[in-house]
Amino acid sequence: MVTVLKNVTNVITGVGEMYLFNKQHDNRVWAALFLMIISAVSGGITDLSFNAVGYAWQIANCFLTASYSLTLRKTMDTAKQVTQSGNLNEFSMVLLNNTLSLPLGLLLSFSFNEMDYLYQTPLLRLPGFWMVMTLSGLLGLAISFTSMWFLHQTGATTYSLVGSLNKIPLSIAGIVLFNVPTSLQNSASILFGLVAGVVFARAKMREKS
Repeated sequence: MVTVLKNVTNVITGVGEMYLFNKQHDNRVWAALFLMIISAVSGGITDLSFNAVGYAWQIANCFLTASYSLTLRKTMDTAKQVTQSGNLNEFSMVLLNNTLSLPLGLLLSFSFNEMDYLYQTPLLRLPGFWMVMTLSGLLGLAISFTSMWFLHQTGATTYSLVGSLNKIPLSIAGIVLFNVPTSLQNSASILFGLVAGVVFARAKMREKS
């Protein structure tokens, strides 16, 4: 259900882009969005369950995720008007984005006593731990930079939908690498996801032409 509701975020982002940026989406884009939802439902239909608190948190997550990508795109457009260069490059966006997240991160760390655990953990004395953490930080920086670049080159809806499409190769890789037993539901989920990717790609090619 997490995957199902996360794909609903794409629809919220698409609607938000229509109202905030007056951008009209091709019918094929909407078709791709709903195919992604069908794909997620097909994959999660065997383990549907209801929990009011869980649903409330997940719905809030959907709206916050959509708001994040829409606000970020709006900030990029505003930067074109108020900066001398007419552009806020990806390095500046990554720096600002991560700097703004530091106060909240520190607040949560102190609130949940994670700083005490950090001082006491023996992991800090292991070279392997520092190597993995450094690699994790570099990968996180690369993800932030490529996300900013992609959002700058496209739009919030495309950014959101492509982020959902990456679950398809991950699903296939999981089946192949970990010998996960397949079922009709899983196969249908992957098929609908692939079709959504093709429909979306054709819609974008049609827009450019």
